[in-house]
Amino acid sequence: MLNTFSCAPQPESPDISPYLGELLELRRDLHSHPELKFQEHRTADRIATYLGALGVPVHRGLARTGIVATIQGRKSNADGAIRAIGIRADMDALPIQELNTFLHKSTSDGCMHACGHDGHTAMLLGAATLLAKRADFEGTVHLIFQPGEEGGAGARVMMEEGLFTLFPCDAVFALHNWPTLPAGAMGVRAGAIMASANRFEIRVRGRGGHAALPHTTIDPIPVACAIVGQLQSLVSRATDPLDSVALTVGKIESGTVENIIPDDAAIYGTCRTLSSQTLQRMLDGVERIATHVAAAHGAMATVLWKPGYPSTCNTSDEARFMGDVMRELVGDANANTDVQPAMTAEDFGFMLEQVPGAYGFIGNGTNGQPGINLHSPSYDFNDDNIALGARFWDRLVRRWFADSHKEVQ
Repeated sequence: MLNTFSCAPQPESPDISPYLGELLELRRDLHSHPELKFQEHRTADRIATYLGALGVPVHRGLARTGIVATIQGRKSNADGAIRAIGIRADMDALPIQELNTFLHKSTSDGCMHACGHDGHTAMLLGAATLLAKRADFEGTVHLIFQPGEEGGAGARVMMEEGLFTLFPCDAVFALHNWPTLPAGAMGVRAGAIMASANRFEIRVRGRGGHAALPHTTIDPIPVACAIVGQLQSLVSRATDPLDSVALTVGKIESGTVENIIPDDAAIYGTCRTLSSQTLQRMLDGVERIATHVAAAHGAMATVLWKPGYPSTCNTSDEARFMGDVMRELVGDANANTDVQPAMTAEDFGFMLEQVPGAYGFIGNGTNGQPGINLHSPSYDFNDDNIALGARFWDRLVRRWFADSHKEVQ
């Protein structure tokens, strides 16, 4: 069943400006004290303390450090149904040594908020402030503070531990800052907005020996190199040019010293696609090329796939709704409702496999120019987005519950 949404004008959100000082301090404090996946204990404590001061109840412990805060509006709408939506912010940092020198730089060696999760958390806490101050909407909002997005599949862990059983949601939404969009711009699209990410390992088995007697060996190193070269044809010659695939070999490992031909070589890489059909074609192609190229050289190859995150695929109605709210807030010129998808991966895709929803972008550029790339040691979140993000979430919630929901078969 699908939801349709009206375009009736909605009341203005409460004013966020009185709370921005505290939210800015909190965001920069989180940046100064980053924590890696599933270690976000101090972060979770700060979030819980802030929400507690608002009188918002919290549930702690999902995926170790996760928090779900629940804000109740009016119990039901005119038809007697109790509606609920979820809004998610990630909160973990990355194992990167920060190069910034500003006062709120990381105080933890080898760890920094290089993806803006500190800012996502601050935006959602700003939304909690506005929603708690005026909870006159007809429904329930679950604010999901998720650990372990950076490689830990924290979304999946929270779900496995009962997230949507304990906190049922009719829809779920998320935002990520996006440096290629200027500040003040927002973007979303129906369908895949981020790629799936899967890792692979190819083990090539040859026969080692002395470097002076290569004819008595089956050297796995040139076999591995031949496999890597042929893998590129899966993108350049086996994929529709209008499709999107990123197949990257990031590591080759073999041998010990210069004068010994080793027995084995290992190839490590990633494959990113926007559709499950393309992914399956890549899986089959990597297996076929690796085994047949190895066989042509008298060697053997085995392929091990390590499943990662699924494609983040927005449901059409929720993406349109999110785009409508973006246009209301930042205007048609600054709201791209068919934004280009990215080949990065995001574990929010797990949530969208279970609950309808949408994932969008909020611009993190500065002075009309692109910002520093995500995962860069020089990255920082644009603090102007705290107010915009908080207002966006507040408006989305109020609009969601105020709009008419019409079920169609």
